[in-house]
Amino acid sequence: MLAFLADWTTTLSLVFGGCCSNAITLEQLTSQYPKAGSLITFFQFLIISIHGIPKHITWTRYGPRFKPRRISLTPYLIQVVLYYLVSLLNNAAFAYQIPMAVHIIFRSGGLVISMTLGWLFGKKTYSPSQIVSVLVVTLGVILTTLSASSPEPSANASSIDTSTRTYVTGITILTLALVFAGFLGLVQDYTYSTYTTYAKSSKSVEKSSSDPLPPAWQESMFYLHFLALPMFFSVRDDLTAQLKAVSTGPIAAYSIPIPSATQNLFEPGWSLSTNTSSPTYSLSLTSHILHITFPSAILPLILNTLTQLLCSAGVNRLTSRVTSLTVTLILVVRKAVSLIISATLGKRLGLGGNAGRRIDMGMMWTGAALVLVGTVGYSMATGRKNARAKDMEKGKGMGKEEVKKKRE
Repeated sequence: MLAFLADWTTTLSLVFGGCCSNAITLEQLTSQYPKAGSLITFFQFLIISIHGIPKHITWTRYGPRFKPRRISLTPYLIQVVLYYLVSLLNNAAFAYQIPMAVHIIFRSGGLVISMTLGWLFGKKTYSPSQIVSVLVVTLGVILTTLSASSPEPSANASSIDTSTRTYVTGITILTLALVFAGFLGLVQDYTYSTYTTYAKSSKSVEKSSSDPLPPAWQESMFYLHFLALPMFFSVRDDLTAQLKAVSTGPIAAYSIPIPSATQNLFEPGWSLSTNTSSPTYSLSLTSHILHITFPSAILPLILNTLTQLLCSAGVNRLTSRVTSLTVTLILVVRKAVSLIISATLGKRLGLGGNAGRRIDMGMMWTGAALVLVGTVGYSMATGRKNARAKDMEKGKGMGKEEVKKKRE
């Protein structure tokens, strides 16, 4: 019981602590540097890849090589491209005056895209309850989008038109990201169903090998990020410009007292800086106090990459432990917490606020409630549909057994 509680405490701490903290640092970064989406995405992919290298790559006399996988490398390639585009577009949308609250709710509205693509390409059928739930979610997303469609009242006519076009562009980018995410879901479903036999056979390798395979969620998380790193070469100029903007931005200074046990290791007056006239990065010691100076965006950027690692690990751990219905419900609650933090505490915490837009809070909260109700309703309807399908399969199996007994 203690091990079970510890495991769940760790998982939920990663999901809520990691993902909510990630949303806070993301909003802080994008409020100061709205065009830094590519840079943020790159560092997120980089830190997750570095974290996974020891578990998925081994060194031989001929150099590094990948360890055995549950799924072969080729099926990951399409997933990597789609996942890269989804992540890049979602972060890039902040450059188009998309408030964090709208961003959170809009990304929760992918059910209609997934249902449409599943019907068109996956030949899936949906129950009336599922269809009604998706319509409720779609209505909620529309209300949320319209709630922030107006710029601040202080803007003049020309700037209002420009702001409206910018906002529509951002919504278009988020919609495109939802479409790619829908295709990603189809590809992942096909991959996992196709390679079920391979995954099962790899379990024997895992048990017999002295170097067991990592869990399936760790493998997927690593390859989706690691294989996407070369794709950032296509946005290298954008990355360079964003990194320069962050490095030359406002400077933050921190003072850290040196513990008495280590004071003898340092000499007062010692200093190190990149530029003596106007130091961007500096480190100095005076009266046993360590003074550190660096661009103010560096700390939230580091925290964002680390919390993204924790968030991804938590969500993947959760997926491997419970049903999809439970995962959906927990993630909906997590997004609701992030939404509350952004909408009610954003200005107090010095976050991004409303990205220069006037938000109708009543309309936004109504849309958020509809998205929440529709998502829960869709998940419950899907669970009932799957349960009925299993019962029908069992009934068919029992019927075959009865026929077989009569023949005997």
